[in-house]
Amino acid sequence: MTSNSTLISVQELQTSLQNQLNHSVLFDCRFDLNQPHLGHQQFLDSHIPGAIYVDLEKDLSGPKNPLSGRHPLPSSAEWTNTRARLGISENTKVILYDFQENTYSARMWWMLKAIGHQSIHILDGGFKEWLQLGGMIESGPSSKANSLHNLPIVEYKGLIHMSDVQHNLTNPCFQIMDARAQERFRGEIEPLDPIAGHIPGAINRPYKHNLNNKNLFKTKSELVNEFSNIGYAANQVVHQCGSGVTACHNLLAMELAGFKGSLLYAGSWSEWCNHPQNPIATGT
Repeated sequence: MTSNSTLISVQELQTSLQNQLNHSVLFDCRFDLNQPHLGHQQFLDSHIPGAIYVDLEKDLSGPKNPLSGRHPLPSSAEWTNTRARLGISENTKVILYDFQENTYSARMWWMLKAIGHQSIHILDGGFKEWLQLGGMIESGPSSKANSLHNLPIVEYKGLIHMSDVQHNLTNPCFQIMDARAQERFRGEIEPLDPIAGHIPGAINRPYKHNLNNKNLFKTKSELVNEFSNIGYAANQVVHQCGSGVTACHNLLAMELAGFKGSLLYAGSWSEWCNHPQNPIATGT
């Protein structure tokens, strides 16, 4: 592994596969918000050998409901059933990747971390970096998962709800960090949700700021310097975005920097803006 054990480099994974040292299960999380079927088609065309495809909307989200956001978390029972189908026990060593930025794999990382799963690694640079460095590929459907039975239901930890955010407006106890692009935060555009703007009091850190110009995560020291400027302890930071996906990227980056224990508002802007009683801010 790299110096931060949450990340695994392409070279490390290649060596592990070539020497048959890899006892982990690989999950391909590629997805496209504008073309929901594209990720699976890309997987069928080519993927890392042995990988299993995981779909953001079918596996990592509950039923769509505007009042709870575009990608609401599945219930704890639903997530347990999905993990059983995918063969993820509490002892499974998991490696996750998507195309390059690892936004969707960060969502799965958080969902596993939030139920106490210990061995979770993310392929730095994703499938694009894998291809650029000559990684082996195969095509066709997912490898067969070893389905499990009688997994215990474990509740998510580190989750903030809309009512908590509403209460925070008048009784501040945490800082909201919005992972969306700056123009969406300011309310200048809104390509996905019915209303533009942001939650009053939120600060903006686009998730892409966590990556360097090669779409690899910045070094720990770089992330430490950037997140040190927030002025809040990690457990006083609540991450949100449009639908609770890229928020996990900021949460992951804080963990990589050593700032552990920040929280997730999974409903995010897509839930907040669909409740008329919630105030909306624009600008910076």
